Amino acid sequence: TVLTALLDEIRRLGVHTAFGQRVTHVECTGDGFAIRTPHTTWHAAQLVLATGGLSLPKTGSDGSGYGLAQSLGHTLVPTTPALAPLLLEGDFHTPLSGIAHDVELTIRAAGQKPVRLAGAMLWTHFGISGPVVLNVSGLWHRARLEGLEVSVTANLLPGDDFQRAEQWLLSAAAARPRASLSTALAERLPARVAEAVLRRLGIAAHVPLAHLAREDRRRLVAALLEWPLPVRDSRGYKYAEVTAGGVPLSEVDPRTMASRVCPGLYLVGEILDVDGRIGGFNFQWAWSSAMVAGTAIARHAEGAADATDDSAARVGPS
Repeated sequence: TVLTALLDEIRRLGVHTAFGQRVTHVECTGDGFAIRTPHTTWHAAQLVLATGGLSLPKTGSDGSGYGLAQSLGHTLVPTTPALAPLLLEGDFHTPLSGIAHDVELTIRAAGQKPVRLAGAMLWTHFGISGPVVLNVSGLWHRARLEGLEVSVTANLLPGDDFQRAEQWLLSAAAARPRASLSTALAERLPARVAEAVLRRLGIAAHVPLAHLAREDRRRLVAALLEWPLPVRDSRGYKYAEVTAGGVPLSEVDPRTMASRVCPGLYLVGEILDVDGRIGGFNFQWAWSSAMVAGTAIARHAEGAADATDDSAARVGPS
């Protein structure tokens, strides 16, 4: 729907498009740019790189724009997938595939302050996904890229600390001493997840709350608050919704998106080192940065036309 709207507007404005012509090289000629394809060479006074990143290559974005930007003098912040599902070691997640529930994820990278994010998590056959996982994935990749030891844990009782979680179990035992442990846990998290946690800890699911040993209760609470998620990788650029990294923002003028190192060049969208959390923010960045660049180019063209008119007036006949 979005693509159709954009193409309809292009046609309405009479914009010329050349599909199926892959740009292989861009050269600054002094008075503009030469844009080469296997079939022809285009010339332009100004150029916009809106090539996207490496994510979702089925859309046609393969990261080739980064090389074009570098050839024109720009540097790159190393890229990683972001907003990508995560792959887990082991098999704990496999029987839970399809279950979604709220959690609080904590990502810890050596030497850095832990980052905590809350939201919905989806267990899958390969590991975990869902909004909160996608938001954490870029942080995990960046830490690994920097060579840091990194771990991810899930608080399966989001909002609770150890004292509150233990008190909840104690209060439940006082109110319903004959209720089974699995029944009590199912009030706070999906029953299959509760059963899987108890099975992994070796705690009987059917034990009455009143008979739950103190040691087991405290071991259970600690596990629920920091359940380890042994991430081994993400599903990569093929499934990542955005690419983190790219041309540093310091190399463009934020008022116009114009390059600070190559006059006449503009960079917009994902080719720049901008990535936001899930929720449409990356789409918004692409459209907003393009709007800024387009407006700046239009104003520049108007200024050039005015200058030409003024020059003609000065040198014309009296």
